[in-house]
Amino acid sequence: MSKGQQTKTAILDEAVRLASRVGFNALTIGQLAEATEMSKSGLFAHFKSKEALQLATLDRGREWFTGVVIRPTLASPRGIARVRTLFDRWLVWETETLPGGCIFVTGSIEYDDQPGPMRDALVRNQRDWAEFIESVASAAVNEGDFRADLDLQQFAFSLQGLIYAYHHGTRLLRDPKSLEHTHRGLELLIDSAKA
Repeated sequence: MSKGQQTKTAILDEAVRLASRVGFNALTIGQLAEATEMSKSGLFAHFKSKEALQLATLDRGREWFTGVVIRPTLASPRGIARVRTLFDRWLVWETETLPGGCIFVTGSIEYDDQPGPMRDALVRNQRDWAEFIESVASAAVNEGDFRADLDLQQFAFSLQGLIYAYHHGTRLLRDPKSLEHTHRGLELLIDSAKA
């Protein structure tokens, strides 16, 4: 990686952390310049616009997510164990990786009714995530852990519902039982899917 690429990656890493705390709409080149102790003109040379910065930040967040959630999930044994790993790794992403929690949940709330490139990119990310959950559940079906007639789309939808509920319960409501409720919800979902 060239020095310029290293610098841009370091900038984007800080942008991901900022977006986690303040959201994508509040992420500005000026704010990022202050956080990275760089000039606005230097950052503008990298990104050209606020939207380009937001899209690059989202892409960098996806790279982080792949390292924290996707790769460890695929490295675990197929079946229910992989489903649990997927969920546990997402909890690490939500609670330990970023100071303000999942940027994809935050972005989904910010851009759900705003057409444009950011919404399109978030929709692609969320669809890819749902398909990944479906593939993990499908592997559990193939292993004989889940029943053959399992509705994979419904399973992915329900698992994502638990993820959003956990984010809402912990971030907004500060509910101390959010983790307990989320784990109980996961067990109920797994039990309903078992062969």
